[in-house]
Amino acid sequence: MTGERPTVLIQGAGVSGLVTAVTLAERGAVVTLVEAGPRIGSGASWFAGGMLAPWCEAEAAPAEVTRDSRDSLDWWAGHVPSVVSNGSLVVAPPRDLPELARFGRRTSHYETLDPAAIAALEPDLAGRFDRALFFPQEGHVDPRRALTHLEALLEAQGAMVRIGCPAPDPRDTQEYDWTVDCTGMDGRADEPSLRGVRGEMILVRCPEVTLSRPVRMLHPRIPIYIVPREDSLFMAGATMVESEDTRGITVRAMSELLNALYTLHPAFAEAEIVETNAGIRPAYPDNVPRVHREGKRITLNGMYRHGFLLSPARAKEVAHIVFGG
Repeated sequence: MTGERPTVLIQGAGVSGLVTAVTLAERGAVVTLVEAGPRIGSGASWFAGGMLAPWCEAEAAPAEVTRDSRDSLDWWAGHVPSVVSNGSLVVAPPRDLPELARFGRRTSHYETLDPAAIAALEPDLAGRFDRALFFPQEGHVDPRRALTHLEALLEAQGAMVRIGCPAPDPRDTQEYDWTVDCTGMDGRADEPSLRGVRGEMILVRCPEVTLSRPVRMLHPRIPIYIVPREDSLFMAGATMVESEDTRGITVRAMSELLNALYTLHPAFAEAEIVETNAGIRPAYPDNVPRVHREGKRITLNGMYRHGFLLSPARAKEVAHIVFGG
């Protein structure tokens, strides 16, 4: 150890690796973060929606996801300047209102809105939906801005960040007190129960529409979310396909995402398509991220669709191991 300060090597600069690195550095660890890709967030984190929605996620996720993510909005708000705490809105077209009722039965901490209340909350959606669920205690963050800010914060804390650096030989990690593996799918050799879940997204620019919060559009087959970002950008995502296909976005996925945008507001028909992409999310069989320790090696993996939501809690678990308690 460096005096009383543990030395920690963190492999992988996605959201879980960056949040863990910042958490440990704040506690006093001497942190080295290495990323094999060409930039931070080289994996699925770069294409995430960035929704901090513990109550909405309860609709499909195990109870521990909501339990462990209630403080995530506060963590992000305390570390990056781009957090928006305007809640989440869940809507459905008239034919899919049973899906909205089902969503409400499985969740909590929401208000049911009528057309007038929807219009007051999101004026550009006036007259478009008969009912909505509003989750006021949720928020969102622009993943790319947030990851970049965490990298700068980490360097300001005195940590070493190495980008484009292959994973070190295990013999070279012995100089560290702890090694934390946050490499996602690249870590499957040591985590054989991991599987890949494909997610596709599209980024459009539409100055004619203004939204103040993420909107989830419910559909019996695939719920889609639309997240506003700066400069009239909107991210629509994300499919969940049990596949490790690494190709770009498919015609089917693009059609579903574009149809959701148009259903939300017809002005999206004239939106500029800025980017399309696809990524592979690492997931365990129960879709719950977990921390595992073997000696002085810790793995944090299986973030699935909960990377931004659960990284603060899982990083805290890693800190408990490294510092005790």
